Amino acid sequence: MEAFQTQSGSPVPPLHVAIIMDGNGRWAKSRGLPRTAGHRRGAEAVREAVKNASDLGVSYLTLFGFSSENWKRPQGEVRDLMGLLRLYLRSEIKELHGNGVRLCVVGERKQLAPDIIRLIEDAERMTAANTKFTLVLALSYGGRQELARAAKQIAEDVAAGKRNPADIDERLFESHLFTAGIPDPDLLIRTSGEKRISNFLLWQSAYAEFVFLDVLWPDFSRLDLESAIQEYQRRDRRYGTVG
Repeated sequence: MEAFQTQSGSPVPPLHVAIIMDGNGRWAKSRGLPRTAGHRRGAEAVREAVKNASDLGVSYLTLFGFSSENWKRPQGEVRDLMGLLRLYLRSEIKELHGNGVRLCVVGERKQLAPDIIRLIEDAERMTAANTKFTLVLALSYGGRQELARAAKQIAEDVAAGKRNPADIDERLFESHLFTAGIPDPDLLIRTSGEKRISNFLLWQSAYAEFVFLDVLWPDFSRLDLESAIQEYQRRDRRYGTVG
């Protein structure tokens, strides 16, 4: 089936692309460098991915920056990752804002340091009215934890008499997810050659197209993003119906 096309005849890009950014450590190891060097180069790849996604017509980009399981990594590595996050939030937000980018952060913020939470809140406030492009960072995020949290909130409302169990449907459940108000991803990319989604956007990826790339995240380029989008455009998305 041919890809849907715009009025100009060009294929329609995915509205929302989500990426599992994997391979920083292997990139560094292959060069005899510490893992921190891979994370720093990965942060540069984030900057390029945001620009390239916007240029290619994508409206939402979600990046899996730090999972709920990543807290189990060595303390030194976690400390370095949090330092890079602070640097990104301090140095990139003004440019993102100037380019019309809205920043949203999803995940369990209470596990983050207070100063990082303040930086996130300030960045979200600054960019809240921007409409050109939305960057979603998943930080301290886990899909199973997100689903359990939503179920708990709904159960508490039912127990308090605020809701009737008959009111519970997909729309209500989605309104309790971290991603409420953000469209589900059309395309989910994982770098590094691994072929799993690692507890990322479990509910939201129900009908996403998956593309797994052998490239390590620090080497992820515009050509890699274009290739994944072209693969998406060749797919026949039937959503369980007949094409």
